[in-house]
Amino acid sequence: MSALLEKLQSHVELDGPDVDAMCAALLDESQPVAARAQLLEALSAKEETPAEIAHFVRALLGHARRIEIRGDGAPVMDVCGTGGDKHGLFNISTAVMFVVAACGVRVVKHGNRGITSKSGGADVLEALEVRIELEPAHAAAVLEDVGCVFLFAPFYHPAFKAVMPVRRLLAERGIATVFNKLGPLLNPVNPAFQLAGVFDPGMVGIYGKVFIELGRTRAWAVHGNTPEGGLDEMSTLGTTEVCAVENGTLRRGILASAEFGLRRPDLAELRGGSAAENAGTLEALLRGKLPGAIEDIVLWNAAGALTVAGVCQEVGGGLELARRAIQSGEAAARLDAMRRATRRR
Repeated sequence: MSALLEKLQSHVELDGPDVDAMCAALLDESQPVAARAQLLEALSAKEETPAEIAHFVRALLGHARRIEIRGDGAPVMDVCGTGGDKHGLFNISTAVMFVVAACGVRVVKHGNRGITSKSGGADVLEALEVRIELEPAHAAAVLEDVGCVFLFAPFYHPAFKAVMPVRRLLAERGIATVFNKLGPLLNPVNPAFQLAGVFDPGMVGIYGKVFIELGRTRAWAVHGNTPEGGLDEMSTLGTTEVCAVENGTLRRGILASAEFGLRRPDLAELRGGSAAENAGTLEALLRGKLPGAIEDIVLWNAAGALTVAGVCQEVGGGLELARRAIQSGEAAARLDAMRRATRRR
């Protein structure tokens, strides 16, 4: 640990073996919390490089529960965000999971309970009577039957329990760590396709480089702009910054939902509530009973995901596919099927 600390304090970039050693130390509960916190703080002060973040992803996935995906070779993707924008929005990416699955893309969504909001993806799914703690074989079967599945992060990363006291200590001091950046990258299936929202605009390009390091076939890192601050979603309240990666090539761009006929709402129209309230909203949305601002932002994010997955060439086509998935009842059918499939023993 002292050798690693010396490297970090000298602003030396860590290589793969260094990160493996650091992860082993961080997950070793016999090591003092203060000493482990010092390592994370030094890494944060140096600022993590894309290569280091990718090394952390690989190292931590080595401690995760593995899941073997069966199926016909259709695209597998994740749709999630870092959290942290503190706007308390409705569970957009959870709704997107069902809409995108209804369009023929297999979605393995990796997520957690709410931390900066009243209701995270895990909370709203439980309120919808979906079981979230699924053994790997059961999760793979749900994906095969339904076309989408939710992987509850604490269940698939049991080793993270060891690092919680360290993160708590640093959070009390207002220090963000590499773990605040890793969430959307730690999906145990290591999907080839990904739409990841980041609340910090400075992370958009960094995520793009990490996607290349991790070998994503196609992925977007997105940051939504609003008059009240950024979103870790594609935004209908302003423009969306996109860093798109395809087969190792990175490009930056801006998307404007208004150019595709979507109304610009007020932020208050997109805010969520408790898990039970959001569950009612999500079900009404999927059943085509909630036209308006929330449906628009779900369609917008689903259109981005469908473009990433290669189902359509541009977001305009994705909007139409997503809208039909709701109007036809296919999106709601995925929710009904997930309820049944997750509760089978």
